[in-house]
Amino acid sequence: MTRSPVGAHAPARMTPPGREPRTEIELIWIEKRLEHWIRFGRIASERILTRKTRVVAFRPDAVIAFVRWSANDYGTVHSRIDILRAVRSREPYTTVPFVRPGGELLLSIQGWPRVRSVIEAIDQVESVGLDPCDIAPDHWRHVHNRLSAGEAFRAYTAERHQAWLKRKALG
Repeated sequence: MTRSPVGAHAPARMTPPGREPRTEIELIWIEKRLEHWIRFGRIASERILTRKTRVVAFRPDAVIAFVRWSANDYGTVHSRIDILRAVRSREPYTTVPFVRPGGELLLSIQGWPRVRSVIEAIDQVESVGLDPCDIAPDHWRHVHNRLSAGEAFRAYTAERHQAWLKRKALG
């Protein structure tokens, strides 16, 4: 049996064949302890499991921002934001905790100062009058790469959005 080296990336998984899958995200809310929430995304359906847990589902190609935060008696232990695209059947995907089956990862940032920067980037997109679900996915990759390198990211403008819509229309 061959083992892959530590830190090696596993191959992308494929969604099972059949009807179009829905991407499900488990949201948990335990006040000041464990909080999972959707910052943006168009929810297709929702199931309430308990008073503190619910599962929301998204159609294929939906773009979603999923925030996870946890704390203990001394403060924040973990904070993370993932922006992902819900995948279609037979598309490769990356697994993300609490996301079934997973998605195409556009951005994945952890640490509260950087998570806050991503939330500010989302606010900036909304301030231009755009829905963060509808903008160029490359912008979220750009934000991820710049924040990972400790650099400032470019603002998303109406002009950039128009250019992306034209590029998208070409096919």
